[in-house]
Formats: sequence, C-alpha cells, structure tokens
Amino acid sequence: MFTELVFTVAGEEVERWSDALLEAGALSVEAEDADADSPDEQAIFGEPGEPVPVAAWARTRLRALLDAGDDAAAVLALAAEHCSLPSPSFTLQPIADQDWVRLTQAQFEPIPVGPRLMIAPSWHLEAARPRAEGAQLIMLDPGLAFGTGSHPTTRMCLEWLDTHLEAGQSMIDYGCGSGILAIAAARLGAQPVSAIDIDPQALVSTRDNALANGVTLQIMAAESARPDPAAVVVANILANPLRLLAPLLSSLVQPGGSLVLAGLLERQADELRALYPEIALEVYARREGWACLAGVRR
Repeated sequence: MFTELVFTVAGEEVERWSDALLEAGALSVEAEDADADSPDEQAIFGEPGEPVPVAAWARTRLRALLDAGDDAAAVLALAAEHCSLPSPSFTLQPIADQDWVRLTQAQFEPIPVGPRLMIAPSWHLEAARPRAEGAQLIMLDPGLAFGTGSHPTTRMCLEWLDTHLEAGQSMIDYGCGSGILAIAAARLGAQPVSAIDIDPQALVSTRDNALANGVTLQIMAAESARPDPAAVVVANILANPLRLLAPLLSSLVQPGGSLVLAGLLERQADELRALYPEIALEVYARREGWACLAGVRR
C-alpha cells in the first residue's frame, strides 16, 4: 500500500518542492495543472531547442508518493525545511495495490482510423477484428519508440494516409519511430516503403513491428545512403528538425508528390510552411494544439 500526499503550490516553486520532497523520502513526485478542466487551464508545450512558454502551471498540484507507513506530515515538514518554504495544507489519498500491467494495458484501446485502418495492441487484437470491418488491422504495442496511433500527431498522419494514399505509390517515413506510419502505408498497398530514423532503437522497433505485421520495409539509418524520391513523404517529428531538414525532405518528394509534416504546434504552422517553398503546404488538420501540414510539390 502507498499514500499520496497532495497539495498545491505556485508555479515558480514547483522545482524546489519536487527536489525537496524526493530528498525527504518521497518515492516520486507528479505535477499537474491545478486548474485543469476549468477556464484557467493552461497548455504547456515545448520541445528541445525551444524555450517552454511557461515553466510550470500558475497553480500546480503536486502528488508525492509515500510508503503507507511514512509520516506524511513529517515528510512535508522536512521538505518545507529543505526548500525554505512554509508547509502548505495537504490531503492524503490511499493508493491500493493494483495490477499495474493490466492498468497500463487498459490505456491502449483499438484505434479506428477512417474506413481503411485500425490500430490495436496485441492484447486487443482478437476483439478488434470484428470491429475492423474489412479495414487493415495493424498490431502495435507501446514500446521504446514513439508511435502507437494515440498521439494527435500520429493520428493525423494516419488519417491522411487512410484518405489519400494510393496502392502502388512509393512512400518514405522520415523519423519512423515505431514504424507505425510506414507499416500502415505498406498495408494500404504502398511500395516500396522506406523507414528512416536517427535512433537505433527506433530502427529495431520498426523492424520488429514490420515483421509482426507481415510487411516488408526498407529500414535505414538517417546517415545511410538516402532513398530515391518518393510519391509520398511523411515526417512526424518536431518543429526544430522539420526546420533543419526542410531542404532534404523537400528533395525526397517526387515532382507532383505529396509531403506530410506533423509534430509541430498550431502556432508554428505558418513558419514551417514558409521553409518549404517548393511544396504547396496547407494545414491539413488541427488537434489538441497540434497541426498537420500537407501539400504537393510544385
């Protein structure tokens, strides 16, 4: 059994409190927006190489996990002494032992994507088959590489592929992560399909997931010889690499081919569009603060 010590602090105090709680014996500390689901809720987005708009939520709720036998008041008092702040009022919430594997798996349900695709983890695969109704059912378990279909950026790319990709078109998934987009393209009939990433673990995950789904991909490290230009190029990464890779990604698109970019925030869309003058990029979709750009090479 565990106990959760819960209290609210000002945003500028979050780091001090978190460090002090861990020093005082907390097993972990979780921070969340104390004003979530209210008019005062704040969205905080950032990425490597860019400053975060705000360091923390104006009112941040901290949840410190303690052993059930710990004296929560004493832990909080010691943490307050460590960070030279007064002890705030708090509540205690018991955390019962749970089947954490089952609880984690419950977070990943089958994801229908338009009429042609459905993504499901292995533990839901059989239950998902009747729901697929003729769509391509792709098995993909969460792992070390990004991409399960649940994140808005991945979902928007999958929706574009479901709607626009034609059988026989060549496709490049640049920054393939788990390989989900490349696998989806191959299952929709694209060929050849290249999956490229800078992370060796992503290439291993893509290879394993491709094998599990019975598709053949050209899997290569980013520093390897570049593939021939393709009819469709998809890059679901982040704004900074999309900036740096603009000349390369543009050159990988065949004349008249399509480029799909995701991993950028809505406020970054206009800037990114301007960096790809050879591609008639427009906002294809927006979801939860994220944007997906798509367009044809001029």
